[in-house]
Amino acid sequence: MIKQYFLQTLFIGATLIFTACSSDKSEEANSMIASNEYVLTTTSSKQYVVKKGENGFMIDELKGKVILFDIFATWCPPCQASASHLSSLQEKFKDDLIVIGITIEDHITNAKLEDFKTTYKATYEIANSPENRRLSDAIANALELGNRFPIPLVAIYKDGKLINHYLGATQEEFIESDIKTALGKE
Repeated sequence: MIKQYFLQTLFIGATLIFTACSSDKSEEANSMIASNEYVLTTTSSKQYVVKKGENGFMIDELKGKVILFDIFATWCPPCQASASHLSSLQEKFKDDLIVIGITIEDHITNAKLEDFKTTYKATYEIANSPENRRLSDAIANALELGNRFPIPLVAIYKDGKLINHYLGATQEEFIESDIKTALGKE
């Protein structure tokens, strides 16, 4: 009788422990995010909620600013070369532009991204988030580039409206011209 009581108590206790341990908070949080929202966390721990609208992508707290998404990989030579140019644009338009790098590399460490930032003078935000791949694919699909798109891919938006996009290495002047046009400065 005592043995049976002990085994029942042990079974119930183990069930409660393992049930509680299997609850994954990150899955719960991700299931609460709408399918048209992407939560990006940068290497500096800043978070941005990117929303997909009818005409493009936006971040509510950056309304009125130009958002430049740089979809890249740390091992990509054209991506490496673009970093200093994007930093230059971020500096020129610091009050009106935000550059957010989105790496397509899964399971990359913040240390490796910080090394990329230092080596290639990338002074803008770089996201390292499980949502990176989902957002980069959504941007590429919205641009009708398919699932196998070339990098770097730069997509420029203002208030949820696509301004322009570039594939591969692009001269800084072309991107600057589009930013000025979006801001009504050209």
